[in-house]
Amino acid sequence: MPASSTTNEMSSAVDTAERCPWCGDDPLYVHYHDTVWGRPECNSLALFEKLCLDGQQAGLSWITILRKQETYRAAYDHFNPEKIVQYSDAKVAELLANPGIVRNKLKVQSIIKNARGFLDLQEKGIEFSQFLWSFVGSSPIQNSWRSFDEVPVTTPESEAMSKALKRAGFTFVGPTIVYAFMQATGMVNDHMVYCPQHAQCRSLAQ
Repeated sequence: MPASSTTNEMSSAVDTAERCPWCGDDPLYVHYHDTVWGRPECNSLALFEKLCLDGQQAGLSWITILRKQETYRAAYDHFNPEKIVQYSDAKVAELLANPGIVRNKLKVQSIIKNARGFLDLQEKGIEFSQFLWSFVGSSPIQNSWRSFDEVPVTTPESEAMSKALKRAGFTFVGPTIVYAFMQATGMVNDHMVYCPQHAQCRSLAQ
């Protein structure tokens, strides 16, 4: 027998209350929180894409970029570094005219610079995933926050990663952006301890 609308509303309220407070009740954000954020990601290309997208977020909210993610993938050849480094001035102009992405010249150029950095590391025999995960000892940091106010915006690890990325030629990788990236890719488990995803991400890390 279908649940009544009142029951559905109560269930939704409980689910929302149990989640980390930052995701609110936007369906796209809730899905991102429940299935992506905090889950350990070890694929180098997936990490490259997420780092680039986090850089695009600078000065904006993440939901703005999340809503444009598929458009970004189409615009940037699914974040294939080998294709991105070959972008011509005409391609850059095309990107700057694309309403589906953030049309900021520095941000457009940053993804191209990041692709060069990615390939430079690769040419040196450095796997991007191993490079990034080395800053947390190759294992997710498990935090136990009970209040969103406890969560830092930078850490010594994010500051060290930021400096290393900048030395490697990456841009829009300040320590705050990098820490948000580390949270999203599961390098740190910053789900609230009462959030069901906290235990799930801890289990995935093991």
